[in-house]
Amino acid sequence: MLSGLQNPRQAAAQLLNFGLILSSAFMMWKGLSVVTNSPSPIVVVLSGSMEPAFQRGDLLFLNNRDIPSEPDVGDVVVYNVQEKSIPIVHRVVRKFGQGAKAQFLTKGDNNVADDTELFGRGKDYLVRTDMIGKVVAYIPFVGYVTILLSEHPWLKTVMLGLMGLVVVLQRE
Repeated sequence: MLSGLQNPRQAAAQLLNFGLILSSAFMMWKGLSVVTNSPSPIVVVLSGSMEPAFQRGDLLFLNNRDIPSEPDVGDVVVYNVQEKSIPIVHRVVRKFGQGAKAQFLTKGDNNVADDTELFGRGKDYLVRTDMIGKVVAYIPFVGYVTILLSEHPWLKTVMLGLMGLVVVLQRE
């Protein structure tokens, strides 16, 4: 009778361990967001617009705290565009003004034209509040898994299934 109770207890313990892992990852993400003052402290380069500086799949670390009042020309920044959910990683190529009223023009290193067309209707420049953060470090190609998962949705199902299988089959 005692051995019959251990299986449900083991299953519950494994399920709780899996939940603990997920909640720990979420708390680390939120903690990193607070420390960097960025809603998205880590982003993946999704296109080749920043080659050769950054390749598709590079993992970028951002900081939006304690940056001098505004980015300088040459800094790589990540910004959001109106009506689009995917942040853009491009370099500041021109800066107009100083302080809170500064305006920025960005461009991908591998692009012919600047980003004016991306900014949205009636907007010719970015302001500081449009920016998610400035790139402070990167790890090459680590984010390519994210690209694969977004381009092939069935991989998410396979990966979640494998993770669930590992949790169920794991013995302590």
